[in-house]
Amino acid sequence: MARVVTAIDIGSSKVCTLIGEVTDADVIRVVGIGMVPSRGVSHGVITNLEEATLAIGESIQKAERIAQQTVTRAYVAVGGPHISSMNKRGSAAVGKGDRPIDREDLQRALDAAQSMPVTHNRQIIYCAAREYTLDEDVTTKNPLGLLGYTLDVDAHIITANATSINNLANCIRRNHVDIIEYVPQPIASAQAVLSAEEMNDGVAVVDMGGETTSMIIYACGTPFDTHVYPLGGSHFTNDMVVGLHTPVTAAEEIKLRYGHVLTSAVGADEKIDISTFGATSLSTIQRRYVADIMGARMEDILDHFILRDIKRSGYDGLLAAGIVLTGGASQVQGAAELTSAVLQLPARVGVPRRLHGLSETINNPAYATAVGLLLHGMRRETIDKPIPAFESNPKTGSRLLQWLKNILPR
Repeated sequence: MARVVTAIDIGSSKVCTLIGEVTDADVIRVVGIGMVPSRGVSHGVITNLEEATLAIGESIQKAERIAQQTVTRAYVAVGGPHISSMNKRGSAAVGKGDRPIDREDLQRALDAAQSMPVTHNRQIIYCAAREYTLDEDVTTKNPLGLLGYTLDVDAHIITANATSINNLANCIRRNHVDIIEYVPQPIASAQAVLSAEEMNDGVAVVDMGGETTSMIIYACGTPFDTHVYPLGGSHFTNDMVVGLHTPVTAAEEIKLRYGHVLTSAVGADEKIDISTFGATSLSTIQRRYVADIMGARMEDILDHFILRDIKRSGYDGLLAAGIVLTGGASQVQGAAELTSAVLQLPARVGVPRRLHGLSETINNPAYATAVGLLLHGMRRETIDKPIPAFESNPKTGSRLLQWLKNILPR
């Protein structure tokens, strides 16, 4: 009998529930989709308990009707600017060097990395091993079965605001659904749109949602740096409300129909009709004016947030696979081209991969987080490992790993 995995992504613009059936170790078939406009959520955080609970319930019920199944447990995405990350080291004594390292040893090392003090309003929601060191000498991604005395781990840890987590949990549980695991939204999105090769070679995933944008950097197969910013697709809309003196609904339509972030790619003779405040008839403007407004906002996000934190992380110049854009706002025309020009890196727009079943409906960057949650759940349900598995390239030699260790920041 196929195992059922449910993912719930509560964003600022939509609530999405996906139900999938795991038919094989690497195959998940989407059998239920429930998507409704988000209510009671701002910048990925619950702001109205009743409204958010109702929206989540509607999304779950839609997915249940299509899948003809009842949702009782789910993997839940956590997003918002309250998310932060750090890299910590943990150590565990193995013994006298006469027994092989097992999964319990790996978990004890990770537990030690998570033992650092956190303030009362912070909660650890994710911890993944970057690499292990055995007896301060042998560096490896997978120490299982090796002999040694002391096992050290370098771990990437993501924390979130505890109050935000509790409010999110309250909304989910009021719909009679148990939470299996919280998954940081940047982690989920990356799992949906990246290949193992990109994770190994160095890549940054930029997920542009309705009111937030996240960035996560991967290198050597594991996450190294995570950020969430309070800027998203709604800011393009708000900029046009101000710049074009047009209502929000009209600005949103203009963004979706005529949006572009590269002025040079828009013909000088292209004109559009818009409605403006106080006017009784439509006004005609050049489409390039829309591209000027949206391009300025896109450049601001890329230059003052993405590029700034790539440089701060120490990975500037080390992202061989460049930038992968995803999320609903990444679909604006010219996004990849402008990103490549500003950051001087290869860039592409990533869509969810490895989908079966009702995949055509969600084969879209806007569903990257929800699909990534399903894939994460599939790994948990089939591999059943409490420690996140690495997606490293088995052909990567130890000399290359040591060279990268010497140049990559801690």
